Amino acid sequence: MKLVILSGRSGAGKTVALHALEDQEFYCIDNLPISMLPELINKLQGKEQAIAISIDARGLSDELSLFGGVYQKLRTYENMQIEVLYLDADDTTLLKRFSETRRRHPLTQDGISLREAIAKEKDLLESITLAAELQIDTSRLNVHQLTDLVKSRVLGSSSSLDLMFVSFGYKYGIPADADFVFDARCLPNPYWDENLRSYTGRDKPVIEFLGEQSRVQEFFWQVKVFLHTWLPRFETDNRSYLTVAIGCTGGQHRSVYMSEQLARHFEKEHSKVNIRHRELDSVS
Repeated sequence: MKLVILSGRSGAGKTVALHALEDQEFYCIDNLPISMLPELINKLQGKEQAIAISIDARGLSDELSLFGGVYQKLRTYENMQIEVLYLDADDTTLLKRFSETRRRHPLTQDGISLREAIAKEKDLLESITLAAELQIDTSRLNVHQLTDLVKSRVLGSSSSLDLMFVSFGYKYGIPADADFVFDARCLPNPYWDENLRSYTGRDKPVIEFLGEQSRVQEFFWQVKVFLHTWLPRFETDNRSYLTVAIGCTGGQHRSVYMSEQLARHFEKEHSKVNIRHRELDSVS
């Protein structure tokens, strides 16, 4: 049996994620009381069933306080794979989404402002956040990107570690869901060459330019050795996912090139390697 516990703050995309899993033949239940989760699992024990349960702040606060104990109990069950997936976005994005959709936040009924409700919800879900093997920052993802990401990370999980390489621009903030962050701003910048400025790190002119730089190759080698050293440790610790973020100033050239090079190298050894270019994808 495979159980995915899906949670996150309101407006972060839980409904989209749950529908994505439902399309993949998961048996999905939205906003199940935590106290009922063991009973549901006991009824389904022995069946080859993929289940996705959504838990959020719409539930009673005393129910949310039960999560830690229920989660530890579920981890003792045999023949069951359990994963906790947590979706979130930065406060500015959540405020904008509620403003655009004119939906009511579930906690504003307590007579508090939307901004206060968003902050309070983060505290209420803290125990679930700490248990999450996979966290996804949806601030800069559209519906289709989030759907694809949920499918690839949840359905692609196996006994081997799944790697996600993400390029980003520091001027837009560090990805909140990154496990490791490497700063490529010290490398030669193609942006200052007017002949290269309009290209990205996926284009041949930039690839050739960066490939000829000894400092770039040294950076690649040292990050590669670091990951080769520590990935096996994460695998033996039963870690299913790892997100490696590479950043440069604008997320167009150096970080894109390095993420592509690292992904190509590690896909020779890992069956599941994904690449996401945050700034390029947000433009397209």
